Amino acid sequence: MRVHLIRLVAAAVAAAVLVLPRPAWAGPPGGEPSPASVDAYLREALESTGVPGLSAVLTHGDRVVHATGLGRDSSGRPVTADTPMRVASVSKSFTAAAVMSLVDDGLVALDEPVVGYLPEFRMADRRAARITVRQLLNQTSGLSDTTVDIGATQRAGDLAGYVAALRPGALAAAPGTRWEYCNVNYDVAARLVEVVAARGFGDAMRERVFGPLAMSGSAVGDRVVRPSDGFFSVYGAWVRRAELPGFRDGGSGGVVTTAADMGRWLIAQTGHGPGVVTPAGLATMHAPSAVSDYGMGWGEEAVGGRTLLVHSGNLFTYTAVEAIDPGTGYGYAVMFNSASLRDDTYDVLLGLVALSEGRTPAAPGGGRQTIEAVLGLCALAAAGLGVLGVLRSPQWARRRAGRPRWRAALRLVPVLLPAAVLATYPQWVSFLMNGRTVTWAQLTYFAAPLTITIGVAGLAGLATAVSRLARLRSVGSGG
Repeated sequence: MRVHLIRLVAAAVAAAVLVLPRPAWAGPPGGEPSPASVDAYLREALESTGVPGLSAVLTHGDRVVHATGLGRDSSGRPVTADTPMRVASVSKSFTAAAVMSLVDDGLVALDEPVVGYLPEFRMADRRAARITVRQLLNQTSGLSDTTVDIGATQRAGDLAGYVAALRPGALAAAPGTRWEYCNVNYDVAARLVEVVAARGFGDAMRERVFGPLAMSGSAVGDRVVRPSDGFFSVYGAWVRRAELPGFRDGGSGGVVTTAADMGRWLIAQTGHGPGVVTPAGLATMHAPSAVSDYGMGWGEEAVGGRTLLVHSGNLFTYTAVEAIDPGTGYGYAVMFNSASLRDDTYDVLLGLVALSEGRTPAAPGGGRQTIEAVLGLCALAAAGLGVLGVLRSPQWARRRAGRPRWRAALRLVPVLLPAAVLATYPQWVSFLMNGRTVTWAQLTYFAAPLTITIGVAGLAGLATAVSRLARLRSVGSGG
């Protein structure tokens, strides 16, 4: 009887699945997704992630399947496929292409020391003289946020000043022995392009990369192509804010581009259509180094049983991700005009990958909202406990009157722990990010919900401790 019942239920479920409408973004099984299915999926992604605006592009072979923009920018204008977006570290693949174009022209050799092309590149650590061009692009140079003055480089007015700011620094490892992600590699590479090409980095990029690919909406920095202000999220509310000041004209994260232009770039990177480097140069860019799966502005990543080349980018009010599938010729890019503790660009990209493989993607999003809701509740709880601690400090002091002071002080340690976390906040965040330099100013952007929550908890604990000590002193003096 149970077997028959199970079979009956299974048949009913199967029949229901057959008659249920497929999601609008599902597309034909096993076939190339239609522009309509891509658009429908991205509209669902915009709604489920809750971001203010996004743009995205899907390419296949030498064609753009669909490029679009959804939502609004900070000025209230609709986001389109031609809306300028900051792509942050996605810029590294562009910089690598500019260097490789110089290699193709015989002006640079990948395994020659950087100092041979850039004599101004000097550091206190003599090993820096052995860093090769290949090691810069593969991020195996030994350069590290932990051993150079990142603050000094950010205050530089140009790439020459940036490289000069590195002189007191050291290497974290011998060149070629260890991979470590460090923006300095690509900003030095950008200065190398300037010197060898005998023109500013932005002009060299326009001549060697953007121009040949007809990427008319792309530039380095925001003086030529200016994006609107982006957003960051504070407990679910999107706050408009200018991007964090600092040196943004370099090769590590200075590119501003559009979804339409990214389509042209992805087609070139999959080896179809016009290119900016030779096929051999393209293969070199995409190959991992001897010590890491990171190539020249691209990292290998397993997605859905395939190996894709991927690179993400995160600023403080913009986020982006790009990927190519060398096996199928598909290319993908997703850009948000916002940043938050939970970056959903990669999840949206995974949905585009699923569509291109004939699979039905799950609607991304929800993670940011959940994280920020939990942090909001924690902040409210911390504030409530702080008020309660201050109000109950007279009773706390009376219970400990006459006892050794060291025991009362010991009781205050747990209360002061959040304040200690707050005081060392940038340091431990930097530690958790594998030594990447993190400043207080940066933590007021996309990390704002966490920063506020830790701040509330720290101040609540400090207020409780001060109130208890004051009451204890008053009780001890007979007041």
